[in-house]
Amino acid sequence: MALFSPTRSIISAQFIRQSRNFATVSPVTGVNRNHKIVVVGGGSAGLAISHQLLRQGKFSQDDIAVVDPASWHHYQPGWTLVGGGLKTKESLRKPLSSLIDPKLRFYNTGVDGFSPDDNFITLRNGEKINYDHLVVVPGIIVDSSSVRGLSDALSNPDSFVSSTYHYDNCDKVFGTIQKLRKGRAIFTQPAGIIKCAGAPQKIMWLALDHWKRAGLYDVKNPSTSAINITFATGLPTMFGVPKYSAKLEELRIERCVDGLFQHDLIAIDGNTATFARPDGKAQVTKKFDLLHVVPKNRPHDFIKSSVIANDAGFVDVNEDTLRHQRYHNIWSAGDASNLPTSKTVAAITGQAPVLVRNLLSTIEGRDPKTTYDGYTSCPLLTEYGKVILAEFKYGGVPKETFGRWLSIDQAVPRRAFYYMKKDFFPWVYGKYMVKGTWGGPKGWIN
Repeated sequence: MALFSPTRSIISAQFIRQSRNFATVSPVTGVNRNHKIVVVGGGSAGLAISHQLLRQGKFSQDDIAVVDPASWHHYQPGWTLVGGGLKTKESLRKPLSSLIDPKLRFYNTGVDGFSPDDNFITLRNGEKINYDHLVVVPGIIVDSSSVRGLSDALSNPDSFVSSTYHYDNCDKVFGTIQKLRKGRAIFTQPAGIIKCAGAPQKIMWLALDHWKRAGLYDVKNPSTSAINITFATGLPTMFGVPKYSAKLEELRIERCVDGLFQHDLIAIDGNTATFARPDGKAQVTKKFDLLHVVPKNRPHDFIKSSVIANDAGFVDVNEDTLRHQRYHNIWSAGDASNLPTSKTVAAITGQAPVLVRNLLSTIEGRDPKTTYDGYTSCPLLTEYGKVILAEFKYGGVPKETFGRWLSIDQAVPRRAFYYMKKDFFPWVYGKYMVKGTWGGPKGWIN
């Protein structure tokens, strides 16, 4: 990569002066790497955004850099399929370096801190990288320490505690489902923000269907069934969008699943689970024979402790334009952002093109005009062979693709949606989305 030049410094300063409230350009001692755009994160958002930018034909070799410490890139929506015995976890990952276009500069390390007033980031190895624009999309952390005793239970191969939220343990889930012949099965969902808010119950519906087919669960006579099923959620309802929540509650009652609402798992001790309750109510303990746990999710520490984060620790961007509220050459999308919508891969298909268009407009000296409406999707597995395709935007308002085209109700579980979840989405993700050519409901993009 070319060394820092006076010409590039002048151009960068011009870009920044063209947009009001940009961070001030100032000399930075020790900065020895310079890029027009630095993308922090090589997950779904990072790959989609960096490649969509590159495909615009406006950037030369190493103009765009990607920073991520990971060795592997995972298709995390598929981990529920692994938990249901439908996929292998190895088939859902690829070496991260193999997915990054050679025209992008890849820093395979983590970030130590941000210096937005001086337009550089510091890497874990102490190296500093200067940028004209910064895209912060490192995702969030699945925090096993949020449940006391969880880490030990997950690592114990003999325990019936598992989770589809970890690569190392997602293949343990189906084994516990197969081995359970009788007793109480509890599936949990924490209070607060998590990746894919529908995933905690997807695996429950698959397990129920498995036990039903094995003759261990009778939805018509649950009291005589060998297995009893409970959904313990820290939330007050089955799902955050009223339309789909109503259908899922209908299924819960119809299939005789016990509901423990506003029960937030905080500890595991042997075969006892302890739940916190809101408003000072006493903690509740429940015995279990199988426990599927979704730990709390939290922002990365290097985001939370920085000046670019809001009080909750997420990157503080405008929910319409995806540009930072204070630093107008910083952008964010995906799980690390404060966007008030569900954190899913589908959300990124709506966010990435908006961010890319607005970033390019800003470089050209124009205000960002493209807006994101909060679109996201959650394919809710309700059994083997059936899926509710929840699609919605800000405010929990349904925005259904097939409802518009075919006048069908996507809250009704359908076989076609199941094959989209199981086969089409993993295929289109690996072949097109990570390369910047898939726009979700809008189809293929240039």
